[in-house]
Amino acid sequence: MPGGNSITGGKVGVRVVVAGDRFTGKSSLIAAAATETYPENVPRVLPPTRLPADFFPDRIPITIIDTSAALESRGKLIEELKRADVVVLTYSCDQPLTLSRLSSFWLEELRRLEVKVPVIVVGCKLDLRDEAYPVSLEQVMGPIMQQHREIETCIECSAVTLMQVPDVFFYAQKAVLHPTAPLFDQEHHTLKPRCERALRRIFLLCDHDMDGALNDLELNNFQVKCFNAPLQPAEIVGVRRVVQEKKRDGVNDIGLTLEGFLFLHSLFIDRGRIETTWTVLRKFGYDDELKLRDDLLPVPYKHAPDQSIELTIEVVEFLRGIFRLFDIDNHGALRPTELDELFSTAPENPWCEAPYKDAAERTMQRSLTLKGFLSGWDLMTLLNPKSSLANLIYVGYSGNPASALRVTRRRTVDRKKQQTERNVFHCLVFGPKNAGKSALLNSFLGRPFSESFHLPIGEHFAANVVDQLGGIKKTLILREVPEDGVKKYLSNKESLAACDVAVFVYDCSDEYSWKRSCELLVEIVRQGEESGYGMPCLLIAAKDDLDPYPMAVQDSVAVCQELGIEAPIPVSTKLGEMNNVFCRILSAAVRPHLNIPETESGRRRKVFRQLVNHSLIFMSVGAGLAVVGLAAFRAYSARKNSSN
Repeated sequence: MPGGNSITGGKVGVRVVVAGDRFTGKSSLIAAAATETYPENVPRVLPPTRLPADFFPDRIPITIIDTSAALESRGKLIEELKRADVVVLTYSCDQPLTLSRLSSFWLEELRRLEVKVPVIVVGCKLDLRDEAYPVSLEQVMGPIMQQHREIETCIECSAVTLMQVPDVFFYAQKAVLHPTAPLFDQEHHTLKPRCERALRRIFLLCDHDMDGALNDLELNNFQVKCFNAPLQPAEIVGVRRVVQEKKRDGVNDIGLTLEGFLFLHSLFIDRGRIETTWTVLRKFGYDDELKLRDDLLPVPYKHAPDQSIELTIEVVEFLRGIFRLFDIDNHGALRPTELDELFSTAPENPWCEAPYKDAAERTMQRSLTLKGFLSGWDLMTLLNPKSSLANLIYVGYSGNPASALRVTRRRTVDRKKQQTERNVFHCLVFGPKNAGKSALLNSFLGRPFSESFHLPIGEHFAANVVDQLGGIKKTLILREVPEDGVKKYLSNKESLAACDVAVFVYDCSDEYSWKRSCELLVEIVRQGEESGYGMPCLLIAAKDDLDPYPMAVQDSVAVCQELGIEAPIPVSTKLGEMNNVFCRILSAAVRPHLNIPETESGRRRKVFRQLVNHSLIFMSVGAGLAVVGLAAFRAYSARKNSSN
């Protein structure tokens, strides 16, 4: 598979910053590259030098920035280093001290400044080296490169003889357009996991008959797609022979196996042909981070704050099929190894980290049930639609990406129509510390009660499918909001717009917990009234197995009557007596016009708005009558004048 012109990932130019100790030949190197001659008189610091787009085969223009190591120019040097796409660090071949300064100062300085770009180390003035003391570049630079993985290439050159001068900037450009670090572990000479996962997906996409190998036709189609040129029969035979010599399982009777496909790319990179692998990756839509480019993910970003994004029915059915495909032992749940295999063509398993880890229902053996699997996708789509769409494509969804997600109707419209068309409902769980919020989320996921269980500090999620009357299934997502996280929802008037229902949990045996929960409820209700994004609210009296504090029932009844919501729902996660709480939460979300609390000030504003509306109606009717009366008077006057 010979390489061709690489796709550059949208790069419009490469900015090369040349740095190093004084008198190491920086300016002479730049001038020699630009003019292809040895310059006799070179300024101390050159102005920005531009190499034209046709200077190298990738046809990407290069701008070279010369710098000074003088103390008074340090600010300018730091500024340029932070703007660099790649840094060329120079030392003088006839001055060993400048070589040792690379590791003792320059490379450490780049790390201190957090300049995270490729580095090309260049030995200048090769013509001045004392031939009586030969130096092996590999021996000298090997230990430095082991310590500093950001070094892409080491090269020596001479501006006087023009020896390897153009190569310096060719390697600099190549380090930006075709970086080694994302693809290859140079210490172990293996593909990095994310690169291997991307190539695995590409192999599966090209294996059209899904027989586990690329036959001659499939291999040729792959070559044409990536490099715009077919493979000759002799070349196909050559590819197979090279693989078979080094990787026995890389070729079978059908053609090139996945092992052989991965081996070939490892071989290309190891032999300095990394642009071949980058060409393949970019042809299949990967960016420099080995993720699908944003232009391939048409997520409907434009929507109102009170709208959300859901998976379409077609996608849900696709996910059911994927679940059955990877549930190899057909026991109705995906083991961790099966889930890892499902996501083996994605950059990583997205559910191994927060907020998705432990946010869905699993069995005692940590296997993911079908309900947990589907609700996990619903959670990802709610929180990060682009990531959800990308992962759908990674795991094999081949439908139109633009129609994989749908935007729901506005919640304000749902409340006016007194019905909703949503399939996924977002519930915020408020309450003071130790009220029982985390226990409520655990119970929702079917986890046994534990006195010692504590979730880490911060927001947490629990997503599950809830059955309604009539066999209708909806996904409910509980989002636990820590007490100190309420400020976020009070500081932004649109923060509550994305919520379908809110619950306020309190410890019914603790009077402070009750009062604090009431305070949170009133604060959130007022915010909803002021922003126009009011939502159904429920109170949950947790720890019902404990003795209630005096006046508990009387206080809660009074507050609920005042706000116009139903009485608190008593639950005991310890005893497993949940009082059908999750169905009741979902019911409140599905009927968005009910259980919306009102404060006294909110009622006054509502009455005032009604009076204003009535006044406007009266004024419009009065104005209409006046217009009719004026028209009648004019008609009467006209008839009277005509009769005279």
